[in-house]
Amino acid sequence: MRKMLERGAAGSAAGYIMCGALDVALLNERLSDRQIIAARATGVKTIGELLDAPLESVTHTAEEMGIFAGMTGRDAVLKMM
Repeated sequence: MRKMLERGAAGSAAGYIMCGALDVALLNERLSDRQIIAARATGVKTIGELLDAPLESVTHTAEEMGIFAGMTGRDAVLKMM
């Protein structure tokens, strides 16, 4: 987790959230067989902002876990635990 925070991401062993640099479409379209649990928030500059921001997009596997665009990053990380 410490390395993730240093790189502008937060999450758990199950999945992660990240800034706008995360390519959710790539994860959904070309890497879907890996069933990656991930979500992205845009316009964030700090970990606090990432946790408080509404998610802009999520992977299909994240949706299956109940993680959806519009929920906060904090709520998404809690669902990943």
